[in-house]
Amino acid sequence: MDSELDALDQKLAQLVQLTQRLRAENMQLRQEIASALSQQRKSQDKVSEAAQRLEKLLAQLPEDIQ
Repeated sequence: MDSELDALDQKLAQLVQLTQRLRAENMQLRQEIASALSQQRKSQDKVSEAAQRLEKLLAQLPEDIQ
């Protein structure tokens, strides 16, 4: 019976270790996602600003060039 308890204790320890590792990995992935979303928003803002500037420049062109 002691060997069964030892085996169960060992499996439980492995489960706890795996759970901790997965939680840490999950936290890291959440941080990476947050960072990627932030970068995406910044890129979208830059594209939007560039499009607005381009539209202004196009509006300033004489009609016969457009």
